[in-house]
Amino acid sequence: MPLDVTELRSFYASPLGAVARRVLEGLVTARWGNLVGQSVLGLGYATPFLETARAEAMRAMAFFPATLGAVGWPHDGASCASLVEPDLLPLPDDSIDRALVIHCLEAAEAPRLALEEIWRVLAPQGRMILIVPSRRGIWARVDGTPFGQGQPFSRAQLRGMLRDTLFSPLYEDEALYMPPLARRAIMRFSGAFERVGRALALPGAGVFVVEATKQLHRPVPARRGLELSRARILRPKLLPAPGTRVTSAAAETPPARRTCSTATMAP
Repeated sequence: MPLDVTELRSFYASPLGAVARRVLEGLVTARWGNLVGQSVLGLGYATPFLETARAEAMRAMAFFPATLGAVGWPHDGASCASLVEPDLLPLPDDSIDRALVIHCLEAAEAPRLALEEIWRVLAPQGRMILIVPSRRGIWARVDGTPFGQGQPFSRAQLRGMLRDTLFSPLYEDEALYMPPLARRAIMRFSGAFERVGRALALPGAGVFVVEATKQLHRPVPARRGLELSRARILRPKLLPAPGTRVTSAAAETPPARRTCSTATMAP
């Protein structure tokens, strides 16, 4: 079932969603720190995590994928929200310092194209935080949360997409170790679940959290360079290069043999 903005809003307004928001917001704040003078973009459903950025950053924008729908944000003042296609962002090149992508890739028709577009709008020293459901996590198996909708990712799959779209990971972590149950006893100890799960690297976390920066130069595979080098070495030359002298062995070749070779090579 595709994600819907009204369901996402309802989830984060619930007690379980408030706990998930607090956990993920803590990771984002710890990675980004001070955002004064920065341009911040939230792509997907990122508005629950942009309040701090709105208070500190030079500008903060919330872009909602067209398939998700949009809500007004912020609730007071001029609107900073827009409905977009994730692979066609209405922003100039190198215009964003920080990008938070959450509830986006798992529902995108072309996740790699969306990452390529984020690469385009990020500044040379810009950083992206990507939060996606973990394929082996408990949250991806429960339909009652937005992390159980769309396509979850494995760690290897996520790394491959970042590599293919020229992103270099700076930080990798997992979060939401607590069971996705709206029970007061479980939610009360959500912090303990996170600390123990992260310290012991326990399996079953709900999401992957990756911070990455854009590579400015496309790497050239060494094997491709070797193939090109061999191609230059083995390239046939039917005629001598201009200005080269004919060797004595070629000069002593019998006329009849030279005539035969010429006839063989003639079209």
